[in-house]
Amino acid sequence: MSPMFVPGPVDVAEDVLQAQTHPMLPHRSAEFEAVFHRAEQKARKLFSTQYRVFITASSGTGLQEAAVRNLAKDKVLACVNGAFGKRWSEVAETNGKTVTRLDIAWGQPVTPEAVAAALKQDHYEIITVVHNETSVGLENPIKDIAAAVREVSPDTLICVDAVSSLGGAKIEMDAWGVDMVLTSSQKCLALPPGLALGAVSDRVMVRAEQVPNRGWYFDFLRLEKHRLKDSTPATPAVSLVFALDYQLDRILAEGLEARFARHEAMAKQVRAWALARGFGLFAAEGYRSKTVTAVANTHGLDVNEINAFLLKRDMRIANGYGALKGKTFRIAHMGELQSADIETLLAAMDEFLKEKGLL
Repeated sequence: MSPMFVPGPVDVAEDVLQAQTHPMLPHRSAEFEAVFHRAEQKARKLFSTQYRVFITASSGTGLQEAAVRNLAKDKVLACVNGAFGKRWSEVAETNGKTVTRLDIAWGQPVTPEAVAAALKQDHYEIITVVHNETSVGLENPIKDIAAAVREVSPDTLICVDAVSSLGGAKIEMDAWGVDMVLTSSQKCLALPPGLALGAVSDRVMVRAEQVPNRGWYFDFLRLEKHRLKDSTPATPAVSLVFALDYQLDRILAEGLEARFARHEAMAKQVRAWALARGFGLFAAEGYRSKTVTAVANTHGLDVNEINAFLLKRDMRIANGYGALKGKTFRIAHMGELQSADIETLLAAMDEFLKEKGLL
């Protein structure tokens, strides 16, 4: 099977898939706790944190909910410049929080100046921001945003969704002063769906103690109590934890800097191809994602037709997300993909363009 170029679930290496077939272990056994402990320790390197990583059986959206339930009694500032920032604001609203949306045009970055201005207007317990907006192929400048928050409102906790970037683009939680970073297993980590990982600072744990009605499943205090025993409050996704433990070894063997460079090189290949073929790039220059490129469909191609063509060659790309369906198409370059895979895809895309008389 040739690789998929969609922003998750991505292809999973055969040996990583095989790691899931390890015989079951009781999740309260010393043998499983040893695996869980190893995975959590290695995961900290991904987040560049000295603190802790919670490993939950959920998608990343589950930890979006955990952030608002554990860290805000009421007031949330939600940065929205794409579909997943919008989702996080809706998660906060449906959990009864008072949400102020900092709306930015899709395709444009959330800037530290815009965040600072919002924080000067009112006080917020947390700010939510997406590092890599999968829907628009844009990377927000988290380091600069976090610095602005720390300066203007030091006690506002900074929560970052790195679902489609952690392990594919640099994010340094501790050095940047970020309080919580969350991700999912099925994107740059190149694992099957079903796990979410959330790194949280000590400031987060202090805040959670003060917030009532944190729920049960994602209660950080409960998760921490069990993490200290190398376990989880409820049954974990045991097979996926085996795969996580194995895949983290592979990721760290490649080296995080090498992995980031590989993702960035693939992004540059796709961008150069798109511009050379007369397409546009949806995200603002200087803020384009290193893991997924949103190509402006300036030729008005039928994306379903492109995929029908590609599927005959065992490949596929992603349509635009939501309101951008048909107006953009997205080529993901994350996980196990290599530059040679991108070359194969782009050669096939060129074949399609030739058939359409566009090349």
